[in-house]
Amino acid sequence: MPNIAAVLKDEIARIARKEARAQTAEFKKASAQYRANIAALRRRIEELERQLKRSSKAAASKGSEPEDDDDPSVSRRFSATRLAAQRRKLGLSAADFAALIGVSGQSVYKWEHGEARPRARQLEAIAALRGIGKREAAARLAQLQDGGQS
Repeated sequence: MPNIAAVLKDEIARIARKEARAQTAEFKKASAQYRANIAALRRRIEELERQLKRSSKAAASKGSEPEDDDDPSVSRRFSATRLAAQRRKLGLSAADFAALIGVSGQSVYKWEHGEARPRARQLEAIAALRGIGKREAAARLAQLQDGGQS
């Protein structure tokens, strides 16, 4: 005949496991639901990131829209290094170059250092200066200075 203490011990362990299983069943079910929700949210995030990437690529290929230009079909690109090169090619200081465009010297400085970006109207003025040489730039600058003193 088996030892009564061993049988009692086995029965108590079996009942304890049964109770523990019953109490953790709710948590297992909730945990499974949470994992499913998390997986669905991750899929949704990935889809939204793909959509964002597609729309940003489409916007980049479309180009930046002019803000307050009369002709919205023309969009200008801007490069800080090209602006600095253009100013040096004309042999002008930032203040003189700014006077030709109609802005402050600080604006030109910030554009060249990438701290700011010119507006559409200013981009048009910069583009208008692209085809001129040193003599033409000096003549325009002298004309602006003479006009300011009279």
